[in-house]
Amino acid sequence: MSLSRFSPAVHSSRRWFSASPSVLAGHNKWSKIKTKKGVLDAQRSAIYGKANRDIVVAIRNGGSDNPDKNIALAAVLKRVKAQGVPKENIETAIAKAMRGKDAGGQQHLVYEALAYNTVGIIIECLTDNTNRTLHNVRSVLTSHGARFAPVHYMFKREGHVRVALANGDDEGLDLAVDKALTAGASDFDDSDDEDPNRKQLTFICPPQDLTSVTDAAVEFGTGCELISSELVYSPQSSDAPDLDEETKSKVAELVEELEEDDDTMRVWTSLPSE
Repeated sequence: MSLSRFSPAVHSSRRWFSASPSVLAGHNKWSKIKTKKGVLDAQRSAIYGKANRDIVVAIRNGGSDNPDKNIALAAVLKRVKAQGVPKENIETAIAKAMRGKDAGGQQHLVYEALAYNTVGIIIECLTDNTNRTLHNVRSVLTSHGARFAPVHYMFKREGHVRVALANGDDEGLDLAVDKALTAGASDFDDSDDEDPNRKQLTFICPPQDLTSVTDAAVEFGTGCELISSELVYSPQSSDAPDLDEETKSKVAELVEELEEDDDTMRVWTSLPSE
């Protein structure tokens, strides 16, 4: 009798366990695939966006879309091709840069802004519609509690030429530094490269000496690779704010959103690079 009373419950529980696992497993697998795909798509989009901006900047600074005549562009093209950026994306970026160079097709705009009452931001844009660009930049700033404000005094304009050298090549390092200083570099910094067998050097120079220092960089020797050459807005160290990690994270989110706009070329902040 007791067996008869409890048999329905046993039967019901067996049906529940036999039906559910396949649904949950399938759902879980698809969720993982979808999440992974979303991450990869975001990474790819970031790479493509940076490639577009780097190509435009290289052509604007170097004055030519011919990599044989513009060594900064040649360095950018080599890097973005190695990153798998499609040919059509590269051609579109080059066409955009040349439109801006020819007959006033696009305008170069520089906006200044203040975020979190202490962080200066400079936004460089290239646009064929100034009203659209102004609206987009203002909208992003407002959504993060930032505003247009004069912050140019927080920055200094410099040329930066970045190269990679073989690790342990002290003779090559000395030669590179000597040639760069002779060409007009005023200082240099070293940092690690993604390749553990290489070291990166960034030569800092006045804006007017960027071309001569870049030309010298390609003559350092076969063990040297030019990575980038551009004019930058560097923070004045004496004015750099001391921020907590949460605020730094918010600034990074603001910069990322500004860079997502197609008209944006570069975003600089008064925070020291880490």
